[in-house]
Amino acid sequence: MSTSSQNLITSLGPIANLLVQSGPQLIQNRPLRKVIVKKLKKSIISDLRIKHQHDDSIPGVDEDKAAFGLAIVDTLDRALENRYFSDKVIHTLLNIVGRDLFLKQGENRNIAERFRLETGSNAPTFMVISPGKACNLQCTGCYANAGIMTNEKLSWETFDRIITEAKTLWGVRFFVISGGEPMAYRSEGKDLLDMAEKHHDCFFMMYTNGTLIDEKATERLAKIGNLSPAFSLEGWRERTDTRRGKGVFDKVLAGMERLRKAGVPYGMSLTATCENAEEILSDEFMDYFYKEQGVIYSWIFHYMPIGRSVSLDLMPTPQQRLWMWHKSWELIREKSYFLADFWNHGTVCDGCLSAGSDTGGGYFYIDWNGTVSPCVFMPYSPININDAYRDGKTLNEVWQEPFFASLRDWQKSYKNSNGNWLMPCPIRDHHADLRKMIAVHQPEPSDESAQEALLDLDYAAGMDRYDRAYQSLSDVIWQEHYLREVGTTDNPIGDLPDISRLIEKQKAL
Repeated sequence: MSTSSQNLITSLGPIANLLVQSGPQLIQNRPLRKVIVKKLKKSIISDLRIKHQHDDSIPGVDEDKAAFGLAIVDTLDRALENRYFSDKVIHTLLNIVGRDLFLKQGENRNIAERFRLETGSNAPTFMVISPGKACNLQCTGCYANAGIMTNEKLSWETFDRIITEAKTLWGVRFFVISGGEPMAYRSEGKDLLDMAEKHHDCFFMMYTNGTLIDEKATERLAKIGNLSPAFSLEGWRERTDTRRGKGVFDKVLAGMERLRKAGVPYGMSLTATCENAEEILSDEFMDYFYKEQGVIYSWIFHYMPIGRSVSLDLMPTPQQRLWMWHKSWELIREKSYFLADFWNHGTVCDGCLSAGSDTGGGYFYIDWNGTVSPCVFMPYSPININDAYRDGKTLNEVWQEPFFASLRDWQKSYKNSNGNWLMPCPIRDHHADLRKMIAVHQPEPSDESAQEALLDLDYAAGMDRYDRAYQSLSDVIWQEHYLREVGTTDNPIGDLPDISRLIEKQKAL
């Protein structure tokens, strides 16, 4: 932790403690909130100025982190101003995020520190779990091949144990739930909301198609106060309904309205392809959902093809990806939208987060069959959680698996060599490196498509060509924007580069 960050916690400690203890009454006090917001933003800028003076500073990286932090502060302020958070949600966020994550007063701090002392590495900070494959929709191109006619799921006991162990062994308090459709999960007469209610000391986010969030579900979500839905959309009504089914877009809007009235925060999940990238990142689309529909956050995922002879044509082109990088940072900096693109925003989280990354923000993914993978988009697993538990193992032994360790070593090596952090993903941006690690450690493919991807030489060649094409574009940005010398302007967060100029420069080279 930097000196300036420590100073920030020290200076805001008394206020934050008061907020944690007194709850919604104080945080909804507008004059007090504005004082806190102003002080937070001032501290973020001050922290950035100090970082710029360090010899090991990467100016563009530090500026991205500051811009992202400012956007989060503004986002929370807007949400509180518009009363998008119920008292219950505010109380939960203050205790879990404020006390445990910001003030570092929770027991999880001691747990994470113990893990670091015992292993020499940082513990994972969150988990992604798909407890069930079942889904009430059958979307075209579903990565999980989910549907109604499946009973593949984690048992309640196993699901509960994963969460419990992540808390007690790693200090994790944040869980992302995927699927299938999380709202369709049932085991032993219990569902996902029952799990969230049991683990009231954690905060959950779920990716959902939104069609099952009716009045009853909304009432339960409001009562629980520790689960935020992220609605999956493909773009506007026509594009969403084409993939997900007629009427789904309007059902999402209806679900958002119910949650907004109940004070349950929600976001959206957007999968970018070459066909919709410009649509989902347009000012019109983003403004509509952030300003009119009350969306608080957005996650952008790039279409990831897996399988034999699968077409790579749906991926955003290298040129589109570079445009997405520029446009997303424009939305973050100029409109303060809380927006994360894991392939383009590696600068915010110090690269790849997979395999429990040692950056301090890593995670693992566990699916409905118990398959443990480095991440959702890397379907290769050295171990199954059901087998691990039968053999008397815990999540700590899962973390130690050589395949996962090799990925963490790769991440550290890439970061320490000042590799281009605009290309953080082993499977997407460094496919040849990943294939070498798979060849050495022989993790099991999660499904038939993942197996076929290992056998298809044309697929590997296509991924490698894509990687090289994007590297040739993004390297120019990395060198001239991120590794540049710090400017002397009054605004410590430098301007975004003119990407058309840099593309032309790259062509000339």
